[in-house]
Amino acid sequence: MQREYPSAPLVGTAAAIFNEAGEVLLVQRGKPPNVGQWGLPGGLIDVGERLVDGARREVMEECGVAVEICALVGVFEPIIHDEAGRVRYHYVVVDYWGRYLSGALRAADDAAAARWVAVDRLDEFAMHGESRAVVRRAHQLWQAASTEQPSGKGLQAD
Repeated sequence: MQREYPSAPLVGTAAAIFNEAGEVLLVQRGKPPNVGQWGLPGGLIDVGERLVDGARREVMEECGVAVEICALVGVFEPIIHDEAGRVRYHYVVVDYWGRYLSGALRAADDAAAARWVAVDRLDEFAMHGESRAVVRRAHQLWQAASTEQPSGKGLQAD
């Protein structure tokens, strides 16, 4: 699968994962595009893999934690052009929100760093504006679900 100068958009998934304190899990990108920027754990789905399964897998691979994927937040479509105007990268990323279940947080795979961040501190991190918007929408959904169903049962996206 050719990520750079693809012949078609690549489909990925990401997840805004919240711990019990309402902090969101962010990763710092270790590979292009967006090396050094912070964002949500995620990546490309595998052929035959469901989006929610891909989201769970990517969080585990990048951060070492098990999560519950709860609901869809939105779709993010980053398109990056080169100096000549050709499409260098084109992704369609389906964003979910979810809850931390277990595991010790660690940066792995293509994440240079991983950490829990208070939502009111997002502006301190170099991240795409759309990623900030996704986190804020996801946090509202997390808050509403936490108020309605503290146990979290019955909310899974799959």
